[in-house]
Amino acid sequence: MQHAFTTVGLIGKPHHQGANNTLMALCAFLQQQGLKIYVEERVAESLNIAGVEVLDLVELGKKCDLAIVVGGDGNMLGAARVLARFDVAVLGVNRGNLGFLTDLAPESFQQPLSEVLAGNFVTEKRNLLEISVHRHGAIKSSNSAVNEAVLHADKVAHMIEFEAYINNEFVYSQRSDGLIVSTPTGSTAYSLSGGGPILTPDLDAVTLVPMFPHTLSSRPLVVSGNSEIRLKVASTNDAHLQISCDSHVILAVMPGDDIYIRKHPTPLRLVHPPGYSYFHVLRNKLGWGSKLY
Repeated sequence: MQHAFTTVGLIGKPHHQGANNTLMALCAFLQQQGLKIYVEERVAESLNIAGVEVLDLVELGKKCDLAIVVGGDGNMLGAARVLARFDVAVLGVNRGNLGFLTDLAPESFQQPLSEVLAGNFVTEKRNLLEISVHRHGAIKSSNSAVNEAVLHADKVAHMIEFEAYINNEFVYSQRSDGLIVSTPTGSTAYSLSGGGPILTPDLDAVTLVPMFPHTLSSRPLVVSGNSEIRLKVASTNDAHLQISCDSHVILAVMPGDDIYIRKHPTPLRLVHPPGYSYFHVLRNKLGWGSKLY
């Protein structure tokens, strides 16, 4: 049988029995299809599967043309920040809670996965953010984010002061608990909890959502995805600050630093089974009303 993908990488949720069971079932299914299988090293040690090669995430991204991530959105985000650098399609099996980014159900993945392997799938390009912290004109740290970059204090509920610039044009100064800069993918995550808008994934846009601002006129702002966002942290801040990338990676920020946030040069390539609908996902995950007639 002719397959749209020939090399498949399996990525999982380490030390999670349910995810391990699904990975074992996936591996057996893919071996029956005659495909080359790689397993990410963090989960391989607990699986003990014969006939598969173990790789780290970077090497897996280089060698595979399809990566299957078993877990929740958090596992998908962690893998996606690495896999987006490579031209690899990514598909998720939900072993988490909400699962906005993971399509397949662990108990019934065979039929939709067969469709994907046969070339019957929907492709989406999801933009990422590239974040860098600058101090005295030099880059101190950098990373990427699929969902959002959040500027906040390292203390809970601590007001900070900063200025926001877009394409070197001053936008506002703000006193608040922080700022959420979100992609359309992240618009249903932390940004949504902060009162931000939901953006469909095909939009080339970024949102700036203030966190508990000290003025009633501060509102979420949607700007072009090609914008360069610069946050200038006031030197008068009396606490250390942080940039949180997808709540996984923390970049230290000092008073007086500049944070630059841009679109990442390579998007994440997600694949979905046939019949995928983003609005169906929203209805299902957010409990929206179904058709009246």
